[in-house]
Amino acid sequence: MEKLNFKDIISKPMVKAVLDMGFEEATPIQSLAIPYIMEGRDVIGQAQTGTGKTAAFGIPILEKIDPKFKELQAIILCPTRELAIQVAEELKKLSKYLKNIRVLPIYGGQPIERQIKALDKGVQIVIGTPGRVMDHMGRGTLDMSTVRIIVLDEADEMLDMGFRDDIEFVLRDMPDERQMLLFSATMSREILRLTKKYQVNPEFLKIVPKELTVPETQQIYFEVTEKMKLELLSRLLDIHNPNLSLVFCNTKRRVDRLVSHLQVRGYLADGLHGDLTQKQRDRVMNKFRKGTIDVLVATDVAARGIDVDDIEIVFNYDVPNDDEYYVHRIGRTGRAGKNGKAFTFVSGKEIYRLRDIQRYTKTSIEQQEIPTLHHVQEMKTDQFIKKLKNVINTEDLEKQILIVERLIQEDYTSLETAAALMKMAMTEENTDDESDNGFGNTGASPGMVRFFLNIGRKDRIKAKDIVRAVGDKTGLSSSIIGKVDVYDKFSFMEIPNNSAKDVYSMMKGVKIKGRTINIEPANKRMK
Repeated sequence: MEKLNFKDIISKPMVKAVLDMGFEEATPIQSLAIPYIMEGRDVIGQAQTGTGKTAAFGIPILEKIDPKFKELQAIILCPTRELAIQVAEELKKLSKYLKNIRVLPIYGGQPIERQIKALDKGVQIVIGTPGRVMDHMGRGTLDMSTVRIIVLDEADEMLDMGFRDDIEFVLRDMPDERQMLLFSATMSREILRLTKKYQVNPEFLKIVPKELTVPETQQIYFEVTEKMKLELLSRLLDIHNPNLSLVFCNTKRRVDRLVSHLQVRGYLADGLHGDLTQKQRDRVMNKFRKGTIDVLVATDVAARGIDVDDIEIVFNYDVPNDDEYYVHRIGRTGRAGKNGKAFTFVSGKEIYRLRDIQRYTKTSIEQQEIPTLHHVQEMKTDQFIKKLKNVINTEDLEKQILIVERLIQEDYTSLETAAALMKMAMTEENTDDESDNGFGNTGASPGMVRFFLNIGRKDRIKAKDIVRAVGDKTGLSSSIIGKVDVYDKFSFMEIPNNSAKDVYSMMKGVKIKGRTINIEPANKRMK
């Protein structure tokens, strides 16, 4: 089915909130449900968790709420406190730019007095578990007479948990003139009996989950802090060294920011999102197809026109908001019988989204440990040996063999000679890498760049303050920041060579404990 553009179906403040959340277009259930709900129709929506169903009913409910009327206008019943909190959080994000709309979750396990105080102040939307909603109704603290919309979210779960009588108790107290929406992953006879009894000519909407069919793609996820995502992406790019890779972000702003970070780190990267003109998109895609850039960062909608068979790795820098997007994303690799890889970065509560994706796609995604810098170095060594073998097998080495034979005559073994030549070659390769950073010799440890900072002990600064500030601003893990020396009026810190440019550009003008810092490459230390 054709997906709707949010700009065509909802108000400007809502569009702005939706874009902030990373949605560029409506998901299938949203495309089906929102127009019917906006018309005031009763709806039965059959859709799995993770298909965007909360926004499917949340967006039209918020659009229909009268902010001038402080009484209860909509109630959403959920099977668990966790889901009630989750729905409330999403509605609060969606109502970010709407004025005077109050949303309140009510559930067992939280002091009821606190909920009563909040209700007394005036709440237009309540999200609650059946038992706690009944409790408030019994106390007279929840007046249903003004309710215009009621939602049963995950109705099958509520019935499985034995809430049938509770649900009916709540529904019986609803005004006759009201709209009823029911969402469920399955449609049992019991649910159908409920709909027949309490809905009027409901529109039945069904979204069939897609099974994932990408046998040639290895799927892996990493649990990582938000601050560490950039460093993890850099390490994986260095380890696997793909010819072409595709990185997905949920918002246009994230795409622009990530492209900037990657370019500063020396990667051939560019971005693709909805704000680019068709001419700009074509130019970026031509560069990607020709290999002028090898890392393309994109949003889901912008990536729709990408048809390139040689993408070796897809990175989910953000877990997608829609399960179907995951299927589309990783389907970009492992094409034409080739093996592909899909790496997903999971931060905080995103782990729940990943579980929804695994249920929806009926597939298992393997967790792996975050690779260390030692792994990166090992991989570089393996790549060097591969190059060496290629030279041995394909190049004419007659002149070089004569030189080795001369050294052997001088009592150097062939093993010593080969080891010395390898050391020279690898040292030269590393030196070339380091010289690329533009800082020259700063007197740092091997593989690091040493920076001077104009703050010290007299500014109440400790090493941990500097490390924390660098981590907060750049996303670097404290474990890879090198030695930090704090003196009375200044400090020094060492940063890995491949992150030095990023740190240098991003830390300028940053404040640490109220003091604006100046950062410069250090001079070479005198011995």
